[in-house]
Amino acid sequence: SPTRVPGSDVVTRRLVVQLTTDVPERVASALTVGMAAAAAGAQVDLWLSGPATLLVVPGREPPYDVEFAPTLEDALSAMSSVAVCSQCAARRRLVAEDLRTGARIAGATELVEVLLTDAVQAVSY
Repeated sequence: SPTRVPGSDVVTRRLVVQLTTDVPERVASALTVGMAAAAAGAQVDLWLSGPATLLVVPGREPPYDVEFAPTLEDALSAMSSVAVCSQCAARRRLVAEDLRTGARIAGATELVEVLLTDAVQAVSY
């Protein structure tokens, strides 16, 4: 649900960015949108699935060098949360310790709960 700023009537907006690919231009678009939303004050939850799961595995990141795009480090640091699909992690034999600091493994049930919350917007790449 939208988060109220303590002591005020201000509501924090929330955006879910679901990234399912490791195609560099699409990754750049997803990360740019997420960073823009975070800069605008939104809570941004990045959900990674499929090949995108490796974006948060140090040493196994897919190639990502897109001119004028944010660095992977800067973009991931700007997100409120970063989650990796549990089935996708299992298929790649990944455990929580394999992920960069701040990323976590989460299941579809949690994603659905977030998506069905009032006032949540979602984009998928």
